[in-house]
Amino acid sequence: MLSLDMAFWTMAVVTVVSAAAVVLLKDVFRAALCLVLTFMVVAGLFVLLSAEFLAVVQVLIYAGAISILIIFAIMLTRDVHQGNPSNRFRYPALVLAALLLAAIVLVVIKTDWNQLDSRVLPGAPTEAVGATETGVKNVFSNTTPVIARLLLRDFVLPFEVASVLLLAAILGALALVREGEG
Repeated sequence: MLSLDMAFWTMAVVTVVSAAAVVLLKDVFRAALCLVLTFMVVAGLFVLLSAEFLAVVQVLIYAGAISILIIFAIMLTRDVHQGNPSNRFRYPALVLAALLLAAIVLVVIKTDWNQLDSRVLPGAPTEAVGATETGVKNVFSNTTPVIARLLLRDFVLPFEVASVLLLAAILGALALVREGEG
């Protein structure tokens, strides 16, 4: 258990530091590389949570496709070494972020967190406690077949609509690029 705790805290610190570096670095290319690191460490946190499917999706979509797209856009941009200029929204954004952080901390402190423990469930029959524990074990066992069934059977129409929408966005982006070249 100690090694899992150490892995979690190490990944948490790396995530926070790299996310802060994304915001604070003036060099856009280095900020994009810190964003890739953030995505990879978040995938590691998903693995620690036994959500392997989400970890793979995080690596494929965010750390792979989105990050490569951002880095290509940066590489194709002129004057990338000048850095990000400061703007007038810096301090209002800082105040808004501080208020959001305060709201999140307040919600976390005020929430009555239910922890499933067979000794703490007052008045619950023994078979209900056993069913609850079995349900929890089923949830944390293997989520990939459950997600696959949901995506390819129950929610196939929204899944296909999203794919057509992404295809239309790609074709629109290609059309805009071709117009800019001519």
